[in-house]
Amino acid sequence: MIKEGVSGFCMALADSVPGVSGGTIAFIMGFYDQFIGSIHNLVFGNMKEKKEAFRYLIKLGIGWVLGMGIAAVLLSSLFESHIYVVSSVFIGFIAGSIPVVVREESKSFRKPEKGFLFLCIGIFLVVLITWLNGKIGMSSVNLGNISFPLAVKLFLVGMIAISAMFLPGISGSTLLLIFGMYIPVLNGVKSLLSMDFSCFPALVIFGCGVMTGAVTVVKVIQVCLERFRIQTMYMILGMMIGSFYAIIMGPTTLEIAQPALSFQNFNVIAVIIGLGLVLGMHMLKEWSEGYEH
Repeated sequence: MIKEGVSGFCMALADSVPGVSGGTIAFIMGFYDQFIGSIHNLVFGNMKEKKEAFRYLIKLGIGWVLGMGIAAVLLSSLFESHIYVVSSVFIGFIAGSIPVVVREESKSFRKPEKGFLFLCIGIFLVVLITWLNGKIGMSSVNLGNISFPLAVKLFLVGMIAISAMFLPGISGSTLLLIFGMYIPVLNGVKSLLSMDFSCFPALVIFGCGVMTGAVTVVKVIQVCLERFRIQTMYMILGMMIGSFYAIIMGPTTLEIAQPALSFQNFNVIAVIIGLGLVLGMHMLKEWSEGYEH
């Protein structure tokens, strides 16, 4: 219970920050295949598989909800006021994550001739999404005043954002930024935690979109991991490399846009903290595996 709860908690913290994906956390902590497989079995498996998957995902979900709640309270202000420190932390986080993923999937990366094209596609995809984010910019949305067009948009955005959560390198929060929903959704969750239920209908609709997206996209990912693992791993690696650009450009996506991360506002100590977080998560994974055996 504790292991799955901590895993979900760490995923939520990553999912709440544009440029970082909960899928990356799942890779670092070694439960990505189990995470995807459990969601797949919950929808498409037999009764025994459904029960096992449900138990696992409930434990993971409790940690995720707790982590997202804390993130909504802290990051909504921290992201605005200390953007360069936050960005630097996650630069270090991704830099430390890449060698961990390559080591964990060493067999898949031994055949670059099969995966180089997909590596490039992964980089291009994240860079393109980030570029669109900068072009579209932020929009002011009040989730307390729900309308039919807003409900449709929330549902579709939820579907798309959760798809990104399952893929290391593509941040669901970045996609929320592209559609102008990052701050509104984060503030909506924060309001709900303070017992203000004005945004509750909008968040329910968003959640329905998230569940629908989870069911549809997880089947595709499961097939890719089983039949095209080498190509999938290279594409995931490309997405992680591309996320450097997403994090660097993160300050430009704020409601009051700031200059992109540069050598002038780069925080070396924060980068070291990010590297330390990866090392800590990897050590936690090694410890938990040793404890089980």
